[in-house]
Amino acid sequence: MITEPRNNHKHTAMSEIRKEDIKQEVFDLYDDYAHNRIDRREFAQRLSAYAAGGITVASLMSFLMPDYQGAIQVKADDPRLKSDYVTYPSPKGGGTIKALLSMPADAQKPLGGIVVVHENRGLNPHIADVARRAALAGFVSIAPDALSPLGGYPGTDDAGRELQSKRNRDEMLEDFIAAYDYLKASKAVNGKIGVVGFCFGGWIANMMAVRLPGLAASVPFYGGQPAAGDVPSIKAPLLVHYAALDTRVNEGWPAYEAALKASNKEYTMHMYPDTNHGFHNDTTPRYDKAAAELAWKRTVDFFREKLKS
Repeated sequence: MITEPRNNHKHTAMSEIRKEDIKQEVFDLYDDYAHNRIDRREFAQRLSAYAAGGITVASLMSFLMPDYQGAIQVKADDPRLKSDYVTYPSPKGGGTIKALLSMPADAQKPLGGIVVVHENRGLNPHIADVARRAALAGFVSIAPDALSPLGGYPGTDDAGRELQSKRNRDEMLEDFIAAYDYLKASKAVNGKIGVVGFCFGGWIANMMAVRLPGLAASVPFYGGQPAAGDVPSIKAPLLVHYAALDTRVNEGWPAYEAALKASNKEYTMHMYPDTNHGFHNDTTPRYDKAAAELAWKRTVDFFREKLKS
C-alpha cells in the first residue's frame, strides 16, 4: 500500500464556509445522500445538527453540492479536440446509447481508446470534462450515458440519481461493454482499449476487467469490487485508487486483494490518506487537489504504457 501527502484544498463554491471547518460527519452524510441511502429531506434534517455559528442548513447544502460551471477544465469547444456525441447499439443493455466521443484534433495515427464511466447519476458535465481531459492526454475517449434509455442525464444530479436507480446495474454494464466494442471497431483506435470509472463507474471498470479478456487496462476509482470467484477471469492490469476515509468501499479491498494475489494478477493499489470518496471530483468540497492530480497523472501514465501501439 502506497500513501500520499495530504493537501487541504479550499473549495471554491460561493460560500464563506471553509472545508477545514467542516466535520467529517458532514461529508459522511453527503456520501449517504449521494448514494441514495438517505433522501434530501433526511439529509437536510440531519445536517441541522451541524448548523451553528452563522452556518445555516441551506448554506451547508449549497457548499456541499457540485459546482459544474466553475470547475470545467476542458471546455466542450476546445479547439485542441474533436469532440461530439455519437450513438451506438447495446443489444444486451439499454438499446441505443448516447456517448461523448473525443480525440485530439491533430491525431495523425490511431490512438489508444478509453471508456470513461460516470458515477451514479449519468453523464453529467464533470464526467464529460474528464473524458475530454483523457482525450487531451492523447487518447480516443468515449463517455457513455447509461441514462440514454430514460432520456439521458436530466440536468441535475438529484434527478440523475433517481433515473439511474431505475436501471438494472448489469444491463448498464452491458452498455459500457458495448462502448468497448464501439472503440474496438473504430479506425481511430489502435486496438488497445482501457477503462476508467468513478464510484459506480469504478465497479463497472472492475467488472469490465472480469468480462473482457481483451481489455488492455482498468482504472477503478473508489469502486465496488467483483466477487472473489470472478477474479481469475481478469486479464487486464489494474490501477486501483481508494480514498482512506471511504470505509464503506474500502472494506471490500482485503478480499479483492487476496483474490488478485491468489490468481497472480497484475495490479497496483494507491490509498490516499485523509481523502473522501469522490476526491477526484473537483466540483464538490470532497475534492482533494493534491490527491486528484497525483491519481490522474498515475492514470494517464498507466494508460500511456498499456495502450501504446
